Amino acid sequence: MKKIFFLLTVVFAVSLSQVSAQQGPPSPEQMIEMMKQRVKPGLIEKTKITDAQADKVIEAMVAAQGQMRGMRDMTPEEREKKMKEVNDERTKKFKAIPLTDDQVKAVNQYLDEMRNNRGPRN
Repeated sequence: MKKIFFLLTVVFAVSLSQVSAQQGPPSPEQMIEMMKQRVKPGLIEKTKITDAQADKVIEAMVAAQGQMRGMRDMTPEEREKKMKEVNDERTKKFKAIPLTDDQVKAVNQYLDEMRNNRGPRN
């Protein structure tokens, strides 16, 4: 769960760095489009899901990211509980796409891989 939260945070931070400070944070629609450009090709290649499934996975990821905002102010116990709820809901959305259990596992592995390949933070 911590890995997924970290990945979503990384993706959000990268997307913010591409948007000028005057524009403010990107809207969910802008985030989806940025992720479709950056994440979608690798997601399709590594997980063997269709283009349409990848679009829906990205939408679920952005929705989960939006739900995780404001978690910094929570206690560790509250944060862990909230992350579990968000991750469970995201998994339900993945299965509703529909993705098989193996595809859901492949998507989660891809997300872990993306996070691990990002490199150390300064």
